[in-house]
Amino acid sequence: MFGKKKIRYAVVGAGWFGQEAVLPGFASADNSELAAIVSGDETKHRELGKKYGVPTYTYEQYDELMAGGTIDAVYIVLPNSMHREYTVRAAERKIHVLCEKPLASNTRECEEMVEACRHNGVKLMTAYRLHLESANLAAVKAIRDGKIGEPRLFHGINAQSVEEGNTRLEGDLKGGPLMDLGVYCINAARYAFGDDPIEVTGFTASLPGERFAEVPEMVSAVMRFPKDRLATFSCGFGESKVSELRVIGTSGDIRLDPAYSFRGEIALFLTDDEGKTKTSTYKERDQVGAEIHYFSECIRDDREPEPNGVEGMIDLAVIDGIKESIRTKRAVAVGPFPTKERPSHDQEYKLSKVSPPELVNAGPPSGK
Repeated sequence: MFGKKKIRYAVVGAGWFGQEAVLPGFASADNSELAAIVSGDETKHRELGKKYGVPTYTYEQYDELMAGGTIDAVYIVLPNSMHREYTVRAAERKIHVLCEKPLASNTRECEEMVEACRHNGVKLMTAYRLHLESANLAAVKAIRDGKIGEPRLFHGINAQSVEEGNTRLEGDLKGGPLMDLGVYCINAARYAFGDDPIEVTGFTASLPGERFAEVPEMVSAVMRFPKDRLATFSCGFGESKVSELRVIGTSGDIRLDPAYSFRGEIALFLTDDEGKTKTSTYKERDQVGAEIHYFSECIRDDREPEPNGVEGMIDLAVIDGIKESIRTKRAVAVGPFPTKERPSHDQEYKLSKVSPPELVNAGPPSGK
């Protein structure tokens, strides 16, 4: 159907991450074209439309845009609470969907999104940019190649200071540290072990004050995997910025620092059974442009994206289990989950980073 023509996208949502990473990413993805921007902000309409030379639409004009025959796909960069609605509406118009993580507010919404896209014959991809990133894929390959023996323990940290007034602190938008940061650790543990958890236990803690009145300051969790393996992680909105993961095996370990960022170089530390550590450095690449390029290839070749809707749904099911554990103060069983393809080194992308233009009324950083 599409042959080798460029896939035309509308970017839905023009907040900080949309402007910082998604809109500039089209300059790296030569099989994709930015065709429209959807935003509820008048200033963004005027200035972003002019800057990128594309038409702009309000949220009220979303259906009009999808019915106009000018786009093939949407990249949804909206608050978590809006993902389900805008995905389902796109699917019903036969528009493919690339959606930011977490895929939705909960597992039930994910199931509705997956089913809507399946029923209407369109692709749904969860925007897991690290599934295409060199350092993370090198770590996955080293683990699968037995470089650290049998992987037994995973530990992840993803924390940053989110200032009062940031929309990520608003409970009705279904964010918070577990949804916005912890999801990276959960997903990384799953691709590091090549498996899915069977039981989870979660904890929260917050400093007193108004900043964390609607979402907790920090969340920690333990996930039990098959073969008696454990993964632990901590994520927070009130701490110094730290982004790292470590996988410890029976004869070595792997550490990534930073592990989850889309900016800067990433260092991979591989320690063998003799205690010798080899350090590899991976320079900054355009991770979001890679996502767009990859999804366009999946559309053009009519193949299922690896980080598909089911991938995002599994992480939301784990998050739902952690939330239930926090509420009940007990361990919660999760799964079993559908079997699906795992990230592989074949998915590696090396697109050059493109600097974003000056942001327009974007608000504080979102840290996507």
